[in-house]
Amino acid sequence: MKLGPGIAATAALIGDPARANMLTALLDGGALTASELALEAGVTKQTASSHLSKLTEGGLLRTESQGRHRYYALADGEVAGLLESLMGVAARRGPSRVRTGPKEPALRRARICYDHLAGELGVALYDGLMVQRLLAECDGAISLTARGQKYLAEFGVEIATGPRPLCRACLDWSARRHHLAGAAGAALLDRIFALRWARRVRDSRIVEFTTAGESAFRSTFSLAG
Repeated sequence: MKLGPGIAATAALIGDPARANMLTALLDGGALTASELALEAGVTKQTASSHLSKLTEGGLLRTESQGRHRYYALADGEVAGLLESLMGVAARRGPSRVRTGPKEPALRRARICYDHLAGELGVALYDGLMVQRLLAECDGAISLTARGQKYLAEFGVEIATGPRPLCRACLDWSARRHHLAGAAGAALLDRIFALRWARRVRDSRIVEFTTAGESAFRSTFSLAG
């Protein structure tokens, strides 16, 4: 008997095209109804209900009821990280299914991955934190250094404590390098929004920086212009 977790069941859940479309539609950290996800997947509501039951039972989705509606969201940041990694593999192995046009360059530049900053600017932030030794890597795991904790506190970042990892490296599908996930990554993006350096484009995963905001972002984290 083979030891270790079985990946076939999880891979099969993600591998169905309709379910894959549902999961990627939730990568912005939001929640959608079954009807909305049926539209994203291009299937009937009945078929969507079956898919959503399987994804929930498989631990990839969580549900929340509000009034008469039931909402579905990704189970956690680890699921989002898995999807981003798979998107990176898919981008290297075959043609992209993303429509060409203005949105694609914008998504590559800066976007939300669950609740943290991804894209070129997310990767630049991760690299900047590493260069300044605000983050440290040991045996494949990353953590905030004492200097990093002080720096982020002075920057006004409040990191929620709990069972969620403080820091996690998430493989960026477009840049194919890491960006910062975990509680620290989420808190940093919240602070960027609070300072109005950037905003999330409505009905999109795109994060749009103002000219002044990007300049302040690069200056604060010593990023190349």
